[in-house]
Amino acid sequence: MHNIDLTMILITALLGSIGHCVGMCGGIVIAYSSKKISSNDSFKKESTSHLLYNLGRVSTYVLLGVVFGAFGAVVAFTPTTKGMLFILAGIVMALSGVSLLGKIKFLSSVEFSIDKFAWFSKLFRSLLNSSSYRSFFLLGMLNGLLPCGLVYTFGAIAASTASPFWGGVVMLIFGISTIPSLFFLGTLTRYLQQTNARVIAMNISAILVIAYGLFMFYKGVLFVKDPQATQQMMQK
Repeated sequence: MHNIDLTMILITALLGSIGHCVGMCGGIVIAYSSKKISSNDSFKKESTSHLLYNLGRVSTYVLLGVVFGAFGAVVAFTPTTKGMLFILAGIVMALSGVSLLGKIKFLSSVEFSIDKFAWFSKLFRSLLNSSSYRSFFLLGMLNGLLPCGLVYTFGAIAASTASPFWGGVVMLIFGISTIPSLFFLGTLTRYLQQTNARVIAMNISAILVIAYGLFMFYKGVLFVKDPQATQQMMQK
């Protein structure tokens, strides 16, 4: 992993969270805020509740990143197969970016509705009816399991690292980048409704995803063509 890769991930995730996460997870934030947080609660208690919810989401993302990275490590057992993993991840990212632009329905076609499972709905309702700090954290962890195109996109990056550690780091950066937009959802929503900032952020994020996907595809092709030379070049 290079710093430029992590920087690109940070910027793309931050913009993507403004354009995508507010619409995708905003309803859940509003639902638990109205159900679990009272207008009589102190600012400290309210802020702590939101923070715990977001830390729960990030925890799930990190665990998913570790799993994706471990999967990549199993697949990429030689430089050539690592190159093929880069190519596959690049294709998935490019398709995801085009899908985020609304040009194709790639992401919606691969998403599954985990919220339709009985255990998920039962646990979600139980946590929603609790006002304990623990319930906010667990609700966030549960929310992290919901199907999300942006999560799938960064999951592909995590898998391409071929490392459980770096896969977790990728998803950690992604998760942290989504916190500001959801933490300040109320203020941000009012601003986004009055401007086209959300559309702009979504489009920029999608373009960055496509560009990074093409870069990963190119890097994968280099790996397949000359594995040893490419490996030495990336280690410099």
